[in-house]
Amino acid sequence: MSQLSQQQCEACRSDSPRLTDEQIAEYRREVPEWQIVERDGIMQLERVFTFPDFRQALTFTDRVGELAEEADHHPALLTEWGKVTVTWWSHKIKGLHSNDFILAARTDEVAK
Repeated sequence: MSQLSQQQCEACRSDSPRLTDEQIAEYRREVPEWQIVERDGIMQLERVFTFPDFRQALTFTDRVGELAEEADHHPALLTEWGKVTVTWWSHKIKGLHSNDFILAARTDEVAK
């Protein structure tokens, strides 16, 4: 288990600060396979996971959904034949928070 995945998520409020570029760079070292994407001016953390068939992709989607419910923090999930795209960002602050990186690390563990 990664050290990042063991951290606790904190409640994110609409006035919580977004991560700085320096903080993002530091967190990215722990989740190097994740990409930073920007959609509609909102920075998001995204990774595509591949699977040999739809059933395994769907099982992974369900497991990430359980993880999201436990944390009360929900990603965008796109499930297709043989792949799942997971996108984390904090809706309330319209950007990235430490919670997104913690849950990306936990998502990596679910994929193992």
